[in-house]
Amino acid sequence: MAENHASAAARAADADDHQRPALCRSSFIPAYSDVNDDSLEGSAFRPLIVSVSGDSHSDDDRPFSGGGRVPVPPFSWRRLWLFTGPGLLMSVAFLDPGNLEGDLQAGAAAGDALLWLLLWTTAMGLLVQLLSARLGVATGRHLAELCRGGYPDWARRALWLMAEVAMVSADIQEVIGSAVAIRILSHGFMPLWAGVVITGLDCFIFLSLENYGVRKLEGLFAVLIATMALSFGWMFIETKPNGKDLIIGILVPKLSSRTIRQAVGLVGCVITPHNVFLHSALVQSRKIDPDNEHGVREALRYYTIESTVALVVPFMINLFVTTVFAKGFYGTKEAGNIGLENAGHYLQEKFGGEFFPILYIWGVGLLAAGTSSTITGTYAGQFIMSGFLNWKLKRWIRALITRSFAIVPTVAVALWFNTSDSALDVLNEWLNVLQSIQIPFALIPLITLVSKEEVMGVFKIGPRTQVCTPGAVFTLKIATWIIASVPIIANGYLLMDFFSSEMRGVLSGSVICVAVLVYASFLFYLIIRGMKLPNSSI
Repeated sequence: MAENHASAAARAADADDHQRPALCRSSFIPAYSDVNDDSLEGSAFRPLIVSVSGDSHSDDDRPFSGGGRVPVPPFSWRRLWLFTGPGLLMSVAFLDPGNLEGDLQAGAAAGDALLWLLLWTTAMGLLVQLLSARLGVATGRHLAELCRGGYPDWARRALWLMAEVAMVSADIQEVIGSAVAIRILSHGFMPLWAGVVITGLDCFIFLSLENYGVRKLEGLFAVLIATMALSFGWMFIETKPNGKDLIIGILVPKLSSRTIRQAVGLVGCVITPHNVFLHSALVQSRKIDPDNEHGVREALRYYTIESTVALVVPFMINLFVTTVFAKGFYGTKEAGNIGLENAGHYLQEKFGGEFFPILYIWGVGLLAAGTSSTITGTYAGQFIMSGFLNWKLKRWIRALITRSFAIVPTVAVALWFNTSDSALDVLNEWLNVLQSIQIPFALIPLITLVSKEEVMGVFKIGPRTQVCTPGAVFTLKIATWIIASVPIIANGYLLMDFFSSEMRGVLSGSVICVAVLVYASFLFYLIIRGMKLPNSSI
């Protein structure tokens, strides 16, 4: 597409350098000008313009020549600051109430034995998110839009349905987590359903900050993440965990039959489907021309640094939560009964608090986690809806529709389970299963698209792919498929274990078997379609 607008001189240069592939060849990716001509009402945010030409490197827009790689300018703290922001929003998915519940259950059931798994699953999640960012920067489109152009209509609608189910199930957990926090902080005055309504309304209030610039919204997330870090860090200090056990837990891999379920839960909750879609869109809050190789390489460099640093804080917070519950409840009779709903009360009974009751410290951290994750969930819902369905709506209308998908069922859930903590835990287990089922439907399209030359051009991943600097290369494609297979296999085990315990009679067993067959067939179709010849359109 870009070749149609090229000058005769540029075409001659490309003929001489026939080994360098075009930056963007795909027939279903619109030209860069089409992307930028979208109205602000139709986009989910107003992009922050980060120019790739300036006083410090005025030759950024020089034409390409020769077979060499375009050099990236020296590292600049100022440039890193301009690209800082999308990683903050992405990292919130590693801190949502579902993750916190997985952390506390892993700590209570396995002690510090699974901290090594927490470290490695966070690293796995980072690689997946970097691929999502790479896709968004190199194509100028996010994952849902590319799926709309790259798959037949029936497959696109199936992928959209799976993404919506994953988003809504995650959002229900996030909103309920916020409602639980509000009930804790109101000393039980606010019922669960009222907390759900408040969470839905405050999400719109916070999203309105984006009207004053995307930087304001990113600043809000920095405050919320700092609040979580302070709250859970305070809990960590108050409980005085054993430093030796902590270091051994991080460095020495240990896994037993008694902790396999908690281990699978940790793996499954790190990669959330809606976050994979979200990050490929968030990186476009900085306006980068995907046809400018220099600009794309610079953006990928700074986004890699920013995302890596952004995930250090969530790892530490998850470490704090796991360690606190390991110190307080590992090996006790309460360990098997702790869930998000009653965790604060168990903490209060166990530790109390010298200056502030630990119950309210937990409530503040949980509220920050729930609020931030519901905002990013709303953003993800907008991108998923507009990308798969190509809906061009005003931002507030699209946000209202997205919020309704989660708030309406969550209010019903809150009213139904308001008086039953155990029933709420059962609901959370089903919601985790729903999200586990959806993970392959985000990972397989992502890896397929980011591996295709006709989609990514010179930025496709392959046997040797540049990650951040010219010297940092490794077998990224193989590593990506291996890492993607880990949560898929882990969640397959979890689903088999869950459904085997839920089967009741021949009819229910037959229904589950048919559903599994359809599910596996669709996965097989997505994998086979992604294995077509490199020069074929997917």
